[in-house]
Amino acid sequence: MGLMCLVGFAALAGCQTTPVHGLTAEQVAALKSEGFTQTEDGWEFGLSDKVLFDTDEFVIHDAARQTVARIGRTLLKVGLNRVSVYGYTDSVGSDTYNEQLSARRADAVADVLVEAGMQRAAIQTIGAGKRNPVADNSTATGRAQNRRVAIVISTR
Repeated sequence: MGLMCLVGFAALAGCQTTPVHGLTAEQVAALKSEGFTQTEDGWEFGLSDKVLFDTDEFVIHDAARQTVARIGRTLLKVGLNRVSVYGYTDSVGSDTYNEQLSARRADAVADVLVEAGMQRAAIQTIGAGKRNPVADNSTATGRAQNRRVAIVISTR
């Protein structure tokens, strides 16, 4: 009888705490509510249409700053303390310059996450330059969409 109770309790405990892809149901719900989408590598909040940078700029506009700060607070509230921030550019300029500019964009977003309470050591920033465009760089609209940042929660 004691063994059956122990097995029953273990089964119930497993049902209550089983994470989905390394995340709890509460964490997944929080990510979805903030607009994150699931990818192969985890969950991504793409800021291409939300945080656009002007050409040759890494300054975050006030509305975008508020969005990033809210995301940081939400992540902390559900125990998601580690993020990666990828900065991107359009195709104008040299590869070296674009990688430096994209790193500055990622750092600018990381600074806002720190202001929201995250630890800087828990934020990885990556300057991806013009790699992985989300739009056509041959048009002004496409280039604007490629000047972006992505916040990624890895589940690997």
